[in-house]
Amino acid sequence: MFERLPSDWMLAIKRWGYWLWLVPVAGIPLSYQSSLSSQYPNAWPWLVVLGVFGVVPILDLLIGRDPANPDEAVQVPQLEQQRYYRYLSLASVPLLIGMLGWAGWVMVNHPTWNWLGQLGWILSVGTITGSIGITVAHECIHKDTPLEQFAGGLLLAAVCYGGFKIEHLRGHHVHVSTPEDASSARYGQSLYAFLPHAYKHNFLNAWKLEAERLTRKQLPALHWRNELIGWYSVSAVLLLSFGVAFGWLGALFFIAQAMVAFTLLEIVNYVEHYGLHRRKLDNGRYERTNPTHSWNSNFLLTNLFLFHLQRHSDHHANAKRRYQVLRHFEESPQLPNGYAGMVVLALCPPLWRAVMNPRVRAYYAGEEHQLTDSQLTHP
Repeated sequence: MFERLPSDWMLAIKRWGYWLWLVPVAGIPLSYQSSLSSQYPNAWPWLVVLGVFGVVPILDLLIGRDPANPDEAVQVPQLEQQRYYRYLSLASVPLLIGMLGWAGWVMVNHPTWNWLGQLGWILSVGTITGSIGITVAHECIHKDTPLEQFAGGLLLAAVCYGGFKIEHLRGHHVHVSTPEDASSARYGQSLYAFLPHAYKHNFLNAWKLEAERLTRKQLPALHWRNELIGWYSVSAVLLLSFGVAFGWLGALFFIAQAMVAFTLLEIVNYVEHYGLHRRKLDNGRYERTNPTHSWNSNFLLTNLFLFHLQRHSDHHANAKRRYQVLRHFEESPQLPNGYAGMVVLALCPPLWRAVMNPRVRAYYAGEEHQLTDSQLTHP
């Protein structure tokens, strides 16, 4: 639908289109209000989950892709200097934190939900904090301004995943698409084999990396300057606040939505790098990260929802680029749908392998030897 529009037109559309992140967030209060007067109150809390993972993949296919890139000489410098885009993403932070607190109140005060409605509410809220919240956090932690660094850490603390701030920058971006990176799924590896290792690695490697940083400063690991202690303390304060304000059910809600959110993050990690790897050079080192080491998804709608997160190939090749200037590369391996659709596919390993394994093999056609034993974990 938009694939033939001039680049200038697409930039104008996307300038305002990034505000679409408000739509799934608005689905949370909408589902609550709709359930109050409904004969089926336990169905409405599932609205956001069904919308994101049922409707959005279809809309991605109908609306189509966006291949337009900003001009590097003129438009990119202009776009990067416009604070509008920075404030646009930062505007989500107070709204998401406020929504999370309000959702905890709803959880314990809605009179007609049974366990099914409460489960739908947790999954819907976790979908928002995991998709919009962690996406904004990811954008912020890659930037140098203190405000963005704080915003990114706060959003991650709100889902009890503060270690991502450390491990993602100093671990994942260094070792991406190599056997050393637990956030890069091997060819044939199922999502359910990937997730436990990813959870464990994210936590332990974050502590290891932070301890190494403090050791270089001649400080002990358990020091007040340990960033992880700070962000996990924020998570503990939030958990305590939910418990004090809303009782044990409120505390349980906070933990449960966090688990949904960071699980969604790790599923997206699985999707972003499945089966791709950097070649090992004669000197024993891996080739430099480039746009061929991440799956790209250029479907317009989900890219607007997720601040161009799906242009992941350019992000890994140029981690400091702001979301509004990330580029599409035709040479990058391409996903057949947006992240919402790919998450659903990943939850069913036989379907995932049927769709993605041929794409991995086709991408390495002519050099199948690149699918070594370290990559080939499933026939």
